[in-house]
Amino acid sequence: MHKLAITERQTGEVTVLDLSGDILFGDGSAALRDSIRKALGAGNKNILLNFSNTRLIDSSGIGELVSGLIAINRENGHLKLLHLPERIRELLTITNLLTVFESFENEKEALSSYK
Repeated sequence: MHKLAITERQTGEVTVLDLSGDILFGDGSAALRDSIRKALGAGNKNILLNFSNTRLIDSSGIGELVSGLIAINRENGHLKLLHLPERIRELLTITNLLTVFESFENEKEALSSYK
């Protein structure tokens, strides 16, 4: 198990949250929730979650993704996903959540989609 670390960077109008580690019940899901809420609280409504260094997500992590999406949508913002590992992509497909989230394999395309 790898503890989740999140690095925030601003690219134009988009806040990119680079996730590194596993998004699991406890610290991982709480860190994801706190990072999304912090970005929203700072007025950043366009958030891109970069999963390139994430291997695992559990049901609490998925719950935080959905909760974050709802909170951002309320603010007329957009939450999108980048570089989903195959295991996480499969899980989101099984739960039909891949149809709810926009996901990208290329950061430049993801950033352009916010315009």
